Amino acid sequence: MTTSPPATSGLHHVALYVEDLAACEHFYVDLLGMQVEWRPDADNVYLTSGKDNLALHRAPSTLDGTQRLDHIGFTLRQSDDVDQWYQFLVAAGVKMKTPPKTHRDGARSFYCLDPGGTLVQMIYHPPLAHL
Repeated sequence: MTTSPPATSGLHHVALYVEDLAACEHFYVDLLGMQVEWRPDADNVYLTSGKDNLALHRAPSTLDGTQRLDHIGFTLRQSDDVDQWYQFLVAAGVKMKTPPKTHRDGARSFYCLDPGGTLVQMIYHPPLAHL
């Protein structure tokens, strides 16, 4: 069996599908005190309270109304850890959805599926890397 890569730094990222992006942003920002970290386009906004990351994604019209969770994300401390985790999970027979890639905001991640079909992101996200 392959040696485990470095431990994750925890579960600090959740992504939700929402039908009313403005109303949800209002709830999390104006009511719960989160701050907008990044708005890549009109259909997505990333929020933080300084130790976490909540992604709100406008729900596609094909969403049946029962599933709001897009994916869960485990944060990693270094960019290189992403590739180590990818290799480790591939060797363990985990089904991959994407290969590792670096995002426009400097994050690096990949997506895989847990045995129940939940989409899991392993992500190095610079603002959360050292928490």
